[in-house]
Amino acid sequence: MTTAITDNSRAKRNVAVLVAAQAILGAQMPMIFTVGGLAGQSLASNPCLATLPISLIVLGSMLAATPVSAIMQRWGRRVGFFVGATAGAAGGIVGAYGLYHGSFPIFLLGSLLTGIYMSAHGFYRFAAADTASDAFRPKAISYVMAGGLAAAIIGPQIVKLTSQAYVVPFLGTYLAVIAVNVVGSGLFFFLNIPTPDRPSANAPRGRSRLELLKTPRIAVAIICAMVSYALMNLVMTSTPLAVVGCGYTASDAADVVTGHVLAMYVPSFFTGHLIARFGVERIMALGLAILGGAGLVALQGVELGNFFVALVLLGVGWNFGFIGATSMLAAEHDVHERGRMQGLNDLLVFGGVTLASLASGGLMNCSGGSPVEGWTAVNLAMVPLLTLAGGALLWLVLRPRDPETV
Repeated sequence: MTTAITDNSRAKRNVAVLVAAQAILGAQMPMIFTVGGLAGQSLASNPCLATLPISLIVLGSMLAATPVSAIMQRWGRRVGFFVGATAGAAGGIVGAYGLYHGSFPIFLLGSLLTGIYMSAHGFYRFAAADTASDAFRPKAISYVMAGGLAAAIIGPQIVKLTSQAYVVPFLGTYLAVIAVNVVGSGLFFFLNIPTPDRPSANAPRGRSRLELLKTPRIAVAIICAMVSYALMNLVMTSTPLAVVGCGYTASDAADVVTGHVLAMYVPSFFTGHLIARFGVERIMALGLAILGGAGLVALQGVELGNFFVALVLLGVGWNFGFIGATSMLAAEHDVHERGRMQGLNDLLVFGGVTLASLASGGLMNCSGGSPVEGWTAVNLAMVPLLTLAGGALLWLVLRPRDPETV
């Protein structure tokens, strides 16, 4: 439902910029997800609150989704991405201050600010589609997501270099987050995505949010995106706690997270091609199946190899499910509906991720008497959500197609 585009030269340039931004600015996500729970555990008086910093990042992303989308709709992608990078640097500053003074509330405030960055970062995938043709769109989204491959390597390595660089554990990592945002934000000067024209008084307003949600392909795309991202976050948030709790080191946890984030983004080099060849529904279904496989492997034991294999499968499943859902959604709304639809999508997606992140710490630390029991509870919690997404996708495939549906 987007305007036809035949020349992809501008889209390819924008993709190159967004890939670099994904690599540099995206590095802070594996950094924070590796140390956030461990830092929270060192500051919180109640171990059940260990993953609360991660939860507040996701909550901040959810709350910022609609305002950030509105900023991009009115002033353009570049302004919105600068807002995100500024918030990321501010989150690093406040988080470092909270760690230095041993204040859990201040540390949580920094996490909430970081959520604004995470929200803006999530729009890279939509920005890749803005200037792309219908044929190039899934590939553009996929290539930008592939930029996370470098982030998967850079982020955990920075953690290894900085987590114990100061007397206060993890302080150096949060100082490094500030530098990542300052350096990475300069890339946005090279972005060339037109700001959407402001609609005239008699211009079509497009569908309301409720009408958009009633569109079957949009509804299923949002459900599958929510489940893919929520399950990835549910398990990944608990992983460092589980790895360390089962007797391994923080360095081992960083290596597992590195393997996971690599698996999240390596498939992006060909996910777009697979979608173009086999159809978006099949790739989304494959992603959900692989997520289920990750849970099965995790339930087989807590050897370091089990953590690695489960987290690799978790990353691949997220990639297929989330990129597939993004591609389906991007094809189902017009330019003048972009800000409304994309903001609503990320509000719902990160709302689900927030709940998963909040549940992660409670399941891991407070649902049993040992890390093994907590890890088992985390992975069993995947079952109902996978059932929901799988059922929604099956319904979409089997329902009669409306000839008026685009």
